[in-house]
Amino acid sequence: MNGRVALLSLALMTAGPAVANESVYVDIGRDKCKTIAEEVGMYALLTCPGHAGYPVRLKEVDIRQSVSFGHLNQRYADDAFESFIPFNHAGATVEWRIAKGGTPVATILRWFIENPDASGASVPALQGQVLVISRVAQKADGKGCVAGYVDALANPDPNALARKIADEVAPTFRCGVDKPTYHGVRGDKAAEPNNELPE
Repeated sequence: MNGRVALLSLALMTAGPAVANESVYVDIGRDKCKTIAEEVGMYALLTCPGHAGYPVRLKEVDIRQSVSFGHLNQRYADDAFESFIPFNHAGATVEWRIAKGGTPVATILRWFIENPDASGASVPALQGQVLVISRVAQKADGKGCVAGYVDALANPDPNALARKIADEVAPTFRCGVDKPTYHGVRGDKAAEPNNELPE
């Protein structure tokens, strides 16, 4: 009997989930970022604090933002823009998911969506919040992109769900091939994304 229990315990340990990635939080508030190019009211390009030498690029065009992470190749740095259809802005705190060995493989960033009412005006009561999970670009391929979305208002534990996507989907997500989707429940305040990536 003891032998059976020992074998069962060993089997359960072997079949158990891998050790979860760790989280590191970094502030990318505008006061922490450096402006690279700007046309006031029209366009802005900034670099913001990253983690372990992995940079962050923030673009803003027509009151819509796009944030990319890691060692982007030139085409992705210049041409990628992933945002939402309505006016929006990203939060200031990036959650980096760090794999064993210290490599950042994904990020989670909260976005605030300015959904319009019937008149076309953005109103606070319609504001959406979406956790955007991104693949971190590595030097080997230079491609970083959005890998998934979680409606932060419609799911009971959106952060846990976002971490699951960051750990299981983002590291092997193929930018420009795979299409990022919403995971979990998607409510009516979770806006339609707009993903523009170089071919």
